[in-house]
Amino acid sequence: MAATVSTHVLDTAAGRPAAGIAVSLYRGDERVAHGRTDADGRIRELARDLVPGVYRLVFETATPFFRRVTLEVEIADGHHHVPLLLSPYGIASYRGS
Repeated sequence: MAATVSTHVLDTAAGRPAAGIAVSLYRGDERVAHGRTDADGRIRELARDLVPGVYRLVFETATPFFRRVTLEVEIADGHHHVPLLLSPYGIASYRGS
């Protein structure tokens, strides 16, 4: 079974989704997927048919403090949803469903 990845970005300071955020997925130095969040702050299918391993999600956030947020994640078989909660001076993430 192959792995898939989706994401969404929520602007917690504004209390709404963050549209237009560029997100890239890397395995090592190779970019394997790229997209922008939609009006709902989501990328419903950033990548599919991934082999298990370590990947980096890079969010181009451009807040006053966080210019870019990078999350290194271990991807196994199945679906992985990785949200980013974003405010001008704070971030959080978790393994979603």
